[in-house]
Amino acid sequence: MDTLASLDWSLVQAFLAVAETGSLSSAARQLGRSQPTLGRQIRTMEAQLGADLFHRQPRGLALTETGNALLSPARAMREAANAMALAAAGREERLEGSVRLTASVAVSVFHLPRILTAIRRAEPRIALELVPSDRSSNLLYREADIAIRMYRPTQQDLVTRHLGDTAIGAFASRDYIQRRGLPRGVAETATHDLIGQDRETLLLDGMRALGLPATKDMFAFRCDDVATSWQLIRAGAGIGFIQRSLGQRDPDLVEIDLGVSLPTLPVWLTAHEAMRRTPRIRRVWDLLAEALVPAMDLRR
Repeated sequence: MDTLASLDWSLVQAFLAVAETGSLSSAARQLGRSQPTLGRQIRTMEAQLGADLFHRQPRGLALTETGNALLSPARAMREAANAMALAAAGREERLEGSVRLTASVAVSVFHLPRILTAIRRAEPRIALELVPSDRSSNLLYREADIAIRMYRPTQQDLVTRHLGDTAIGAFASRDYIQRRGLPRGVAETATHDLIGQDRETLLLDGMRALGLPATKDMFAFRCDDVATSWQLIRAGAGIGFIQRSLGQRDPDLVEIDLGVSLPTLPVWLTAHEAMRRTPRIRRVWDLLAEALVPAMDLRR
């Protein structure tokens, strides 16, 4: 740890990113730096330590014995640096500055534009950064200040609030219904063109929990991106499964009565405990909570 402490923190960041991703290209994307820059930083760190940190392999980089020994203390440095940043940021008293949000692609595309526009009008001194992603951002490393999750986070030092559950429904376009007819019940719906997920299993798991013999082969169209699946439904590709709060607002869509209740998705608002006390983040948190409940028709 003493040896690492004398290094420039940017070098240690580069080392950790390469060690955890296994390649310069992936680490460069993670840190927002160029691949040549990361390569130079790794070589500089190796020169200062007088030891090789990685084995160069055809498919990436693997830690040497020395590199592996430094991994744990380097992570401890990252934890300490992040704790310092969070403590400092949490003491900011101004109702101005930037608030970085992350949410699923579906929530970001279909719900947040209007909500964030209203928040910006209410608080024009707060700049809003939105990261649409179905990947879980790490609030402990300040990849985001506030996260909207479809599951309850379990990390320590996080503040969470369950806003409610959003219902899922089966929908098809009016054009599709005119061509294929309106199915009644699960069995008849299963004979239609269905739009489902590709690698994700959330929909299949939910259908199986209802006792339905669901497999990926039953889907005529498969796509894991919710926004694209929505457009497939609207284009008349088949029957798909989306948030009821979205489908019921679209005059071009018809809801299919399956005769069973589909699983619901929980919606959680999450922030780091230290950041939650920051006035601008607390303000955005409160405005988000107030707006998301009616926008997503959340039920407790």
